[in-house]
Amino acid sequence: MNTCVVGLQWGDEGKGKVVDILAEKADVVVRYGGGANAGHTVIIGDTKFALHLMPSGAVREKTNCVIANGVVVDPGTLIDEINGLKEKNISLEGRLFISENAHMVLDYHKMEDQLREAALGKNKIGTTARGIGPCYADKTGRSYALRMADLLDLETLKEKLTKIIAYKDKLFGALYQADPINAEDIYNKCCEHSKVLSPFIANTTEYLHQSLDAGKNILFEGAQGALLDLDHGTFPFVTSSNASALGLGPGCGVPAQRVDRFIGVVKAYATRVGAGPFPSEQDNEIGDAIRIKGHEFGTTTGRPRRCGWFDAVAVSFTARLGGINEIAMMHLDTLAGHKEVKICKAYRINGKETTFFPGNAADVQAAECVYETLGGWDEDLSGVTTYDALPENTKKYIAAVEEIVGVPVTIIGVGPKRSQAIFRNQ
Repeated sequence: MNTCVVGLQWGDEGKGKVVDILAEKADVVVRYGGGANAGHTVIIGDTKFALHLMPSGAVREKTNCVIANGVVVDPGTLIDEINGLKEKNISLEGRLFISENAHMVLDYHKMEDQLREAALGKNKIGTTARGIGPCYADKTGRSYALRMADLLDLETLKEKLTKIIAYKDKLFGALYQADPINAEDIYNKCCEHSKVLSPFIANTTEYLHQSLDAGKNILFEGAQGALLDLDHGTFPFVTSSNASALGLGPGCGVPAQRVDRFIGVVKAYATRVGAGPFPSEQDNEIGDAIRIKGHEFGTTTGRPRRCGWFDAVAVSFTARLGGINEIAMMHLDTLAGHKEVKICKAYRINGKETTFFPGNAADVQAAECVYETLGGWDEDLSGVTTYDALPENTKKYIAAVEEIVGVPVTIIGVGPKRSQAIFRNQ
């Protein structure tokens, strides 16, 4: 069975844990989009793994890992992750495959990201400053792009870098009065990256189709969340790739028809990092309590996350968008202690009520939430292992989400560890 796991909110939903659990039965785990702006946390026993580019299945030593063509790869970050896993006695030799067509994030991309955000001032998008957007822009522009395959031919890479950096120097100098880029330093770094990463670079599309033909179980792992999707999210406050399940096909070369199961991951509440509309945000004591109890600080940036009630309008939309047939609800334990819990079941925009997520950020910004209020619970859920053992009010909360969103909740997270997951109907 082939499975795709994707976030249905603004990222940080807990995809890493879900992928890690499902990877136990997977032969191959595929990361198909995004870059080092993603942060997936996996906890095994007392060991915490913070992964940014590596598929979450990497921590399972019998699982092959693919970084597909839709990912933009920061070679230095990837090498750090490889070395970090090696220090914890997890080897990737012979089981990591990096697409030759994946584009490279280099220092001038990060520089451009930082310069652009600074120039935008109060209108900045709120990127992670990891160079993701500028790299995807170069990919689309084609003329000044570099791919992982370029690390296999360093002489040609040097020629390409000379042309690219001459262009970037003119651009950054004119727009931002920036200092010249150190071309030699970037080339030398690429030479070092080549030594480590060359053995892993491959035609991953061919590898994946061979795996499909061989009947392998493949697990596809999304990055960020569907509300940050470039085409369907709250533009311009989005990421630079198709972060919804729709990104799977172009991101790795496997059509959606070959996937049997689409699991959408949500938190039992909502969070967002950076700028952008967030109708159910609780910029108050409730939001503060959720942030502290849920440890809501970015894996990649460390920034505190904005927190609010569960937005079923948004999740209903992203579930429909991605053809989601199961939901994994994480962080349910975080909501314990509230006298009442709320679910946004509709938006009121300019006096009109709607249950369909608006197509533009201005309308989302203007939306007022229409809430369904339910009773809360005080019980600690962290030790609960079955659905039947959950408090009645917790079950009612899950049922309300299922009714509004129209998709069953089949996996429930009650803590960060592998063992703290409840599986229903299995």
